[in-house]
Amino acid sequence: MSTPDWVAHAVFYQIFPDRFARSARVPKPSNIEAWGTPPTVHGYKGGDLLGVVERLGHLEELGVNALYFNPVFQSGSNHRYHTHDYLRVDPMLGGDAALRELIDACHARGMHVVLDGVFNHASRGFLQFHDLLENGRASAYLDWWHVHDFPLNAYGSPHGYGAWWGLPALPKFDTSTPAVREFLFGVAEHWLRFGIDGWRLDVPNEIDDDAFWREFRDRCRVVNPECYIVGEIWGDASRWLQGDQFDAVMNYPLARAVLGFVAERLDAEQIATCGLERIPLLDAATFASTVERELARHPRATVEAQLNLLGSHDTPRALTMLGGERAALRLATLAQFTLPGAPCVYYGDELGLAGANDPACRQGMPWEREEPWDGDTLAWTRDLAALRHDHRALRTGDTSFVHAAGGVVAYRRTLDGDDVLVVLNTEPDATTIVLLDGLEDGPRAGLIGEIDAYVRDGRLEVRLPARRGGVLAL
Repeated sequence: MSTPDWVAHAVFYQIFPDRFARSARVPKPSNIEAWGTPPTVHGYKGGDLLGVVERLGHLEELGVNALYFNPVFQSGSNHRYHTHDYLRVDPMLGGDAALRELIDACHARGMHVVLDGVFNHASRGFLQFHDLLENGRASAYLDWWHVHDFPLNAYGSPHGYGAWWGLPALPKFDTSTPAVREFLFGVAEHWLRFGIDGWRLDVPNEIDDDAFWREFRDRCRVVNPECYIVGEIWGDASRWLQGDQFDAVMNYPLARAVLGFVAERLDAEQIATCGLERIPLLDAATFASTVERELARHPRATVEAQLNLLGSHDTPRALTMLGGERAALRLATLAQFTLPGAPCVYYGDELGLAGANDPACRQGMPWEREEPWDGDTLAWTRDLAALRHDHRALRTGDTSFVHAAGGVVAYRRTLDGDDVLVVLNTEPDATTIVLLDGLEDGPRAGLIGEIDAYVRDGRLEVRLPARRGGVLAL
């Protein structure tokens, strides 16, 4: 099993380009929404890639060394999943030149760049589909699409062609057509040659063709042997993680377990609006067994390359799913940064932003208004990233649960003498636990969090305040 070496050591940050930062260097159309106003389904805020360049200092201070971008190619939507031109960065984002500057600036800081690949479907504005609409049965690109009936109706139903979730704006490629496969593989190769470091694949399960993804992987790896390929799969991804297709997936199963364990209460109504659907509340024992099952499901290299997220552009904000409780968010972030896999912070979560599902979870980053910033959450996220960078055991060490009872778990991460213990107390009261044997007597240093620990007669005694967690050196 081969995965890119750099991923296990990465702290990712997901950026929704229209909503992260706006640069005066990128001209904008006139009908742009004011930055601080609530986001809308169709409106643009005017964020761009040069705005990201100008905010790399914030990300560097946060400890981020890898960026995942929602789509950046020319499109007629603020989220850009309706691709018009796969070989051109959207002019509203600054065009190809802005992506060039961004990649160069990131690489100069040791940061990797992963782009979103939307290869299952295109848009009404995509040239080859537009040709179908214009020319019908005579289109040169008839076999690029799943055409059922004529005349076509691109704005209503029935529309006469296969589309993602039946949405006429998103015509589905017929990837059994050799020309389509070659086009999509060529797009992937083009941007890898341009300098990106990997692809996040949008709804790749809907290209139900293992041979397609095997060739995709092979073609990408020829261009860049360290290319990261991560798929958007919400459930069991074993089919795609055999070593011949994806390196990893967005780790929604782990997110469900973490959120279900740390929450005092969950916003079930909001969770039901996204692909997570339902998250059960978990006690410590169930959480531990669930995590152990997920860690055992895949080869170790895959586990260490998983993209560990709490939320994304496709879910309500993590804080919102957790019922607005900031202590729960910090506990969740502690687990996210200390379990195997690469943590991925959704932009603004480090500031404690709240937001219901789309479009509210896609608000403009509040750069000019610091009052929404949660300084404690920001400092906590920075400190966790620094701790992860300082301790290789947290990135590639062995993982073993040494305590799981009631609402308290403790797990150990060890590698070549680097031995740390992570403890999470989700109880409403302070707690003391006693665990492990054969340790040298004396105090143990807390590395992060409000944690007090001492070894007596070889046994470790750990005290934690209510709904707090921490990490200590053994």
